[in-house]
Amino acid sequence: MKTDQASALLALDTATEACSAAVVVGDTVLARRFEPLQRGHAERLMPMVEAVMNEAGVNYKALGAIAVTVGPGSFTGVRVGLATARGLALAAAVPLIGISTLEALAAAVPESEVEENRLLCALDALRGQVYAQWFDAAGGALTPPMAASATEAVDALGPARGLVVGSGAKVILAALEATGRGVIRRSHALDWPDAAVFGRLVARRATHAGGAGRLAQGPVSPLYLREAGARPLEGFAAVNRPP
Repeated sequence: MKTDQASALLALDTATEACSAAVVVGDTVLARRFEPLQRGHAERLMPMVEAVMNEAGVNYKALGAIAVTVGPGSFTGVRVGLATARGLALAAAVPLIGISTLEALAAAVPESEVEENRLLCALDALRGQVYAQWFDAAGGALTPPMAASATEAVDALGPARGLVVGSGAKVILAALEATGRGVIRRSHALDWPDAAVFGRLVARRATHAGGAGRLAQGPVSPLYLREAGARPLEGFAAVNRPP
């Protein structure tokens, strides 16, 4: 019988302007693929998954869990990632674990880089908005995720001081420059989630929880912070099945 702590975890992301896949075991990345990609996620994802699985030398049946970003982000991208991860998890009979894109961004920033113990993770949501959430240096949430204007996101914790990461950083910094509200520095981390980074985070959480089956306690559903132009797919929830 396999143990969650020793099993490989497959991580996937298609929710933003990048596509990534990785296989990790514990804190070790066995294989990683990452591509900035504005469209075509559905076509690129499975070739990337096959590539990392082959490079890692891992069979789907040997996986301990699958992790996937659930949004916020592109409505189409979120659906592509969740549908793929759901199908793979059901076929392999392993738990499916969701993580928000904003948590995934936070995971890529070293604690030592976070200023004022406050990190603003922001994705450009277009329409004059960002998807944003404040975290502390350890990755703990300080606010709920929000779809808001740049100034609303900045002001969510009062006077704005700290660090910002993500594709929405340019929008945040432009708003600060225009209004003179607070001081926020931009992180050097990637603007989009990286499956290798949040895969390691999920693997650590699974170990601390006593196994991926305990970490995955319910259906994994998309995180939408505003109305989509088209309706989300009906019944779009992934079922967790313990190994």
